[in-house]
Amino acid sequence: MIVPLAFCRHGRVLLALALVAPAASPALAAEHGSPAAGLSDPAVQGSTRTLYLSLIRQARVDGRARAALAYLDDFDRQYPRDRDALMLRVNCLLDLGQTDAAEAALKRIAQNPQDGGVLEVRGHVAAAQGRWQQAATDYAEALVQSPANPLIGNALGYARLRSGQPELAVEALKAAYDLAPREAVIRNNLVLALTVAGRGGEADTVLGSVRDPAARARIRREVAAQAPSLAAPVPAVPGPVLGPVPAPAPAPAETGGQHG
Repeated sequence: MIVPLAFCRHGRVLLALALVAPAASPALAAEHGSPAAGLSDPAVQGSTRTLYLSLIRQARVDGRARAALAYLDDFDRQYPRDRDALMLRVNCLLDLGQTDAAEAALKRIAQNPQDGGVLEVRGHVAAAQGRWQQAATDYAEALVQSPANPLIGNALGYARLRSGQPELAVEALKAAYDLAPREAVIRNNLVLALTVAGRGGEADTVLGSVRDPAARARIRREVAAQAPSLAAPVPAVPGPVLGPVPAPAPAPAETGGQHG
């Protein structure tokens, strides 16, 4: 099934940001019962904040969104209204399909037209609600702030595809693919967008980069199944997007797995 990358269980974007924790730190967390324990010591607050946010991110990456939310509740006692924690909360809620709660959490984040991270998360919420045109607008604004981020370009391309703009989707996805040519999700989205745009020859050329014939055939089947429903604008239907930031999930291929 093709699902938005932004809401994939393994949360590629956050995995890319996850840090490796020093060996002693997990023991500290276990000793005190939660990743937020010990944050009251001013001498360690800065480094501890970063460390525990990374551990909370990792919980989400591991598919434990509920655990991540529980840890965030503890974290919030020490760092109320922390921007990164609030964005992480929105993504965790989206992982669980709790779009109304995610929208409410989003409203707690200070809105800044120059904050690409917040704009991206806002796009995730709009996409989860089926508001693809709004999602495309949000992702386009986020991309202005982070033009070299292929995942935002990927999300933008998929949102444009879902809102009935296949040619614009192709351009966004081509740019993202140039930045991350080994990224299977972006490649598959580009193949899908080219197919919907009636550019089958170009789609075949991109698909030719998949060396495994069986994997290539699987992707071709997925694209053939999805393309007809995307040939016209998809009406916005509020509700959760299945799966765990926006682009179809890749069919199995030798290029590897996911990360945001």
